[in-house]
Amino acid sequence: MTESNLPVIERRAGRVLLVDSAGRALLLHGGDPARPGLRWWFTPGGGLEPGESTAQAAARELFEEVGLRVRPEDLSGPVRHEQTEFSFDGRDYRQAQDFFLLRVPGWRVDTAGMDEEERLTITGHRWWSVAELEASDALIYPADLAELLRSQVSGEAAVAGAASSGPASRESAGASGTAIPGQAGASGLALPEPAGAPGRAHGVPEKDS
Repeated sequence: MTESNLPVIERRAGRVLLVDSAGRALLLHGGDPARPGLRWWFTPGGGLEPGESTAQAAARELFEEVGLRVRPEDLSGPVRHEQTEFSFDGRDYRQAQDFFLLRVPGWRVDTAGMDEEERLTITGHRWWSVAELEASDALIYPADLAELLRSQVSGEAAVAGAASSGPASRESAGASGTAIPGQAGASGLALPEPAGAPGRAHGVPEKDS
């Protein structure tokens, strides 16, 4: 957090764990204009606009940041809820955020929908496997993303196995065909901001709301 005398901004956010058919998560790469040279990886998402739910914000931000348009009801979850504190562009934030799961065969990122601030702060993207997340020494948020991703990929595999065993199992798996383990990654863990840690990775506002 900064040493600013300005009040902490309280806000809520919606984020998306976008997972492809290979079990990889799409992360964005960006930074904080107030801390040049500091870069990190983070999930698509951001703060709520007036009247939005966290699912609506997550769906809107997904379209703005990667070009994938979905309905809020297409998102599974939330698979995780957390509260975190961070700084961005000289201001301090306390943010409660929900993470939603979306499985896709694949996706080619389209950044045409980004606003001016997003274009300045988001500089890249890539798909990450669990193994790559665990092996990387890059700044990645949430810090335990590998564990969260593994829980969702494992849950999907379990549902696929159950579906192949017969009609009764297919019915019990649910109409969506997407498994969300009830407790996996949903402990409400707050991620304290380490020294010099980036705020954008936690869902720093593209716009104040």
